Amino acid sequence: MTDEAANLWLEVLDWTATGYRPLVFSAGWQVALLNWEPLFDLENMGEIERHNETDEVFVLVRGQAALFVVTPDGPRVEDMTPGVVYNVRAGVWHNLVSTHDATWIIVENRDTHLHDCEYRQLTPEERARIEADLPAWAR
Repeated sequence: MTDEAANLWLEVLDWTATGYRPLVFSAGWQVALLNWEPLFDLENMGEIERHNETDEVFVLVRGQAALFVVTPDGPRVEDMTPGVVYNVRAGVWHNLVSTHDATWIIVENRDTHLHDCEYRQLTPEERARIEADLPAWAR
């Protein structure tokens, strides 16, 4: 069987560079790998994003990470456990702080990263509350 024919039955995909890379696309969804990038260092924490049309699923594969969301009631920080599914609902501001070896699987609507991303800066109050709630490894 040729490699091309074998790929009809099974794709094996990887992403080892920094940042985000969509790898599998289907009718309405996609799966991406996200590897640590400088944005996820505590000293660079500041920008948050949201997707108004889709939830976004995060699964920590390796490393340590904290997922934070900003809601009308204020920030919430989750110390992520590898293998656990974290679903950020549509319209919720969010981002990550992590160790340099962190990798996540991301599942979301197809092309969300191209058409449904909105960004803003954390307020000084939000940042202070998030920093206070981060796990010890992140400080």
